[in-house]
Amino acid sequence: MKLARVALIAAAFVAAVAVCSSSVTGEANGRERTALRIEIDGAIGPASAMQFEEALAVAAERNAEVFILQMDTPGGLVTSMREIIADILASPVPVIGYVAPAGGHAASAGTYILYATHVAAMAPGTNLGAATPIEMGGPLPSFPGGDDKNNGPEAGKDPKSPPAGDAMIAKATNDAVALIRSLAELRGRNADWGEKAVREAASLSASAALQERVVDFVARDTTELLQLADGRTVEIAGRKEV
Repeated sequence: MKLARVALIAAAFVAAVAVCSSSVTGEANGRERTALRIEIDGAIGPASAMQFEEALAVAAERNAEVFILQMDTPGGLVTSMREIIADILASPVPVIGYVAPAGGHAASAGTYILYATHVAAMAPGTNLGAATPIEMGGPLPSFPGGDDKNNGPEAGKDPKSPPAGDAMIAKATNDAVALIRSLAELRGRNADWGEKAVREAASLSASAALQERVVDFVARDTTELLQLADGRTVEIAGRKEV
């Protein structure tokens, strides 16, 4: 990715999600290059997944050199997270994941998304991790076929079998571990720490994430982000691009 002299132009998109276009002049033949940016500020849900998909389509239509996904999120829904990850993996435009501004974080779902991006970066004073899946909506429903007196916490349990809730948690955790490890292997990131973030809710500061090979670099702002990304080789649809 050849990028230089970036001038960001802010444009409102929707609440909590903003798209910024960048006019970039490249080194090759003086050809103008374009970078687009979307900001996800808050929980990740269906609306943010849809808006991300639309913004990424705009980047492809404009033949953008790069697409920046800036995140400050506590996490969100697994389904929406997986939609965003699928869009990143299928993107014809390199996606840079950037945890910013200072004081922000990419917790839970944000960690998986950052692992999926072609280039991952964080601003100083940010953190990521705590990616253990949790159940939303209260306790699991009881099995059908019993009346109220048989639907207590211990009803219908085989003493040799783990509680149903524990089995569901183990299933979700193992699925999450497989996902983050596969993303780590795809992008050459630290798979062991990714698993630790899922199983132990481990977290890292920006500098520690760089040391642990979770991110590619730490950048103070978007200008430095693009300068550090300049010249990196990424894989897009099975082919290498610089």
